[in-house]
Amino acid sequence: MDFLVNGIQAVANFLWGTPMTIALLGIGIYMTIKFKFKYQFSLKFMFQNSIGKLFKKGEKGEGTISSFAAGCTALASTVGVGNIAGVATAVTMGGPGAIVWMWVAGLVGMSTKAAEIILGQRYRVRYKSSNEFMCERAFVVRDAMGWKVGGFLVGLWCVISGPWSNLTQSEAFTNSIHEAFGIDKRFILAFLGITVFITVAGGLKRISAVAEKAVPFMAILYIVACVGILVIFHDRIPAAFGSIFSHAFTPIAGVGGFAGATVRDAVRYGLARGMYSNDAGTGLGIVLHAPARTDHPVRQSAWAWGEIFVDTIVICTMTALTLIITNSYIDYGDITSGQLSTISFRMAYGEWGAYLMAIILGFFVWTTIIALFYSCEKSLNFCLGKRRLTPVLKYAHICYYVLPLVFLSTLDVAAIWALQDLISAVFILLTVTLIIGNRKEIMRLFHDFFDNYLPALKRGENPEPVIYGEVVDDEASAKA
Repeated sequence: MDFLVNGIQAVANFLWGTPMTIALLGIGIYMTIKFKFKYQFSLKFMFQNSIGKLFKKGEKGEGTISSFAAGCTALASTVGVGNIAGVATAVTMGGPGAIVWMWVAGLVGMSTKAAEIILGQRYRVRYKSSNEFMCERAFVVRDAMGWKVGGFLVGLWCVISGPWSNLTQSEAFTNSIHEAFGIDKRFILAFLGITVFITVAGGLKRISAVAEKAVPFMAILYIVACVGILVIFHDRIPAAFGSIFSHAFTPIAGVGGFAGATVRDAVRYGLARGMYSNDAGTGLGIVLHAPARTDHPVRQSAWAWGEIFVDTIVICTMTALTLIITNSYIDYGDITSGQLSTISFRMAYGEWGAYLMAIILGFFVWTTIIALFYSCEKSLNFCLGKRRLTPVLKYAHICYYVLPLVFLSTLDVAAIWALQDLISAVFILLTVTLIIGNRKEIMRLFHDFFDNYLPALKRGENPEPVIYGEVVDDEASAKA
C-alpha cells in the first residue's frame, strides 16, 4: 500500500510540475487571446448573462433546464471542498503566495471553461422520447473528431474514475463535522452516503432543483461569515495581502507549525488547487451546461465568468484570508484540510463558528457530489448507447458512485489529494486536446454571436436562435 501511495504521489507531483503548468496556463492564455479578453473585461455582459439571470424570468431557446439552473448545477460542482479544504491545502503546502496562482488559474480559466461550454452546447444530442439534451466529453471525441473507439474509452474512464474524485469531498466533510460536533465518523459517512443516494436517484431535475436553491444561499452565508472574520481581525488584512503577493514570487521560511514553501510550491499548489476549485479545463463545463436552455451556445458561455468569479475570485480569496489573518495555517500547520478552516472559524467566533463552518462545508460537499454524479451518469449513457438504464443497472451505478466516498475517505489525506490530482490531470489533458482540436468551430460560434447574432438582436431583427441538439433514439446514441 505504501508503495502504491508513494507511486501515485510521485506521478501527481510530476504532472503538476511543468506539464500541468504548461497545459493549464497555455490553453487558458491561448483562448484568452483568441477571445480578445472578452471573458475577463466584458463584465456587464457576463454578469447579466450569468449571475444576473437570478433576477430574470423566461429564456429563449431549447434545453432540458433553464440557463440559471444549469449554472447553479455547475456552481454546485465548483463551489465545494476546493474552496475550503483545497485552499487550506494550498496555503499550508504552498504558502500564502499560492493564492496569487489560484487567481491566475481562475482568470485564464474563464476562457478555458467558456470553450468547454461552447463545445457542450455545440455537440449535445436530444433524446427523442424525453426531449432531454445532454453532452459529454465522449460525444465530442466521437462526433467532432470522428473517433468512436476513443469516445467509448473516454466515457469508460469517466465512469470508472468519477467516484474516486469524491474522496477529497467526503474526507473534508467527515473531518470538519467531526471537528465541530464530535460525531463518530462512521455515522457521518453513513448519513452522507444515504442522502447522496436518495438525491441522485431522482435524476437531473432533482439535482438541479436542489442546486438552484442551496448553492446561492450557502455561498452568500459563507461569504458573510468570512467578512465577519475580516472585520474582527481588520488590522491584519494589509499584512495578509502583503504576504500573499510577496510570497507568490519569493520563498517563505518555516515558522511555528508551517514548514515553509518555495516559489515552485506556490505555483504547483496554487494552480492545482485553483483548477480543482473552479473545474476549468476538466471538461465538466461540457457536461453540466449542455442541457441549458439558451438562444446561442456563446451566451451560455458567460457562465464561465460567473462560476469562476464566485468560486475563485470571491470564495477562495475569502477562505485564504481567514486562514492567514487568524494565523491558523502556522499555529496548526499539521492540519491541511477542511478541518483547518473549521479551526479558523472557531478562533474567530468560538464554538458556534466551528458549527457554522461544518454546516456550510457539509452543504458545499454534498451539492458537489450530487452535481458530479450527473457527469458520471452521462458517461455511462454514452458507453451503453442509451439514455434509459434498467433499474438494476441504474442502482448498481449509484452504489458504485457512493461506496468509495463512504468507505475509503479515511485514507491518508496526502494520498487522497494526490489521487485527485492524478485524475484531474488526465481530464485536463483530454479537455485541452478537445479544445485545440475544435478551436475553429469554437471561434466560428464566438464570432457568429458577437459579430452577427448579438448586433442583429440590438437592431431589433429577431434572428433565429442558434440551437444544436441532434435528435437520437433512446436506445441508440447518435452515429453509434
